[in-house]
Amino acid sequence: MPKDVMRSLQLNDQGQLRHFLSLDNLPGALLTEILDTADSFLEVGARAVKKVPLLRGKTVCNVFFENSTRTRTTFELAAQRLSADVISLNVSTSSTSKGETLFDTLRNLEAMAADMFVVRHSDSGAAHFIAEHVCPNVAIINGGDGRHAHPTQGMLDMLTIRRHKGQFENLSVAIVGDILHSRVARSNMLALKALGCPDIRVIGPKTLLPVGVEQYGVRVYNDLSEGLKDVDVVIMLRLQRERMQGGLLPSEGEFYRLYGLTEQRLRHAKPDAIVMHPGPINRGVEIESAVADGPQSVILNQVTYGIAIRMAVLSMAMSGQTAQRQMNQDAEEHA
Repeated sequence: MPKDVMRSLQLNDQGQLRHFLSLDNLPGALLTEILDTADSFLEVGARAVKKVPLLRGKTVCNVFFENSTRTRTTFELAAQRLSADVISLNVSTSSTSKGETLFDTLRNLEAMAADMFVVRHSDSGAAHFIAEHVCPNVAIINGGDGRHAHPTQGMLDMLTIRRHKGQFENLSVAIVGDILHSRVARSNMLALKALGCPDIRVIGPKTLLPVGVEQYGVRVYNDLSEGLKDVDVVIMLRLQRERMQGGLLPSEGEFYRLYGLTEQRLRHAKPDAIVMHPGPINRGVEIESAVADGPQSVILNQVTYGIAIRMAVLSMAMSGQTAQRQMNQDAEEHA
């Protein structure tokens, strides 16, 4: 999808968020607004009553065609903390497994009169397809689609970096591992670029690096120790065996020997570098337990920040949809 079409699909006429499908071509100012809004929601999690009334009376429907306990649970918590009614459907074990098309599933979901769908799908572009065909005034949030995008994960990673390292203008960030199959890696590269990070590095074997990855403004390394030299942030990625075809890796043991993050290899980064991972972690495959559980790890912080980011995205998309509906009504009255 052309970038200008993608942008117009996601934003209303005033540049506010309507759908959240990808970080592609979204302005840095909007991403900063998402981070600032999420910051304001973090304190909600520390309250005795963990709720604000922003989405009271609204219904959020989590539609997961692909399993993900962590993402689904944090979206559920985010919607509940905004006082929305929440429905979660594991569609992977229901209608589509019986042959129903994505379009037919969408029409049945619309009949539930939900105000927002959070969609996770194994096919790239599924969330975009739904956003293009859904009835007006329903917001679509991409909870991860194929190899394409995982925008809320990208933004929770940005919130993690900002809260631990401040602004992005002077940072060096390394993304390590299975770049080829990772929608998280793509979203992170887009977000870091939009937020002004000057040094983005991707590190991995040639077989797990996409052709033309340099177009994202990154530097490519095949040697882990060299790529980690003096970085501020290390983002490790899971080996996605379920998406691999053919002999891209000789073995998990060989990958760990060359690209696993150990305490020794982490010493190549700055002494105060933080270590991140979108989860689930494969200990002894991409990361050593001593690092995953060590003082530089902020992996559990990412989960906490994920709730705040998803609260921000849900509330901003609903607000953008409401504003667009009002603009359309005003235009009709003056026509």
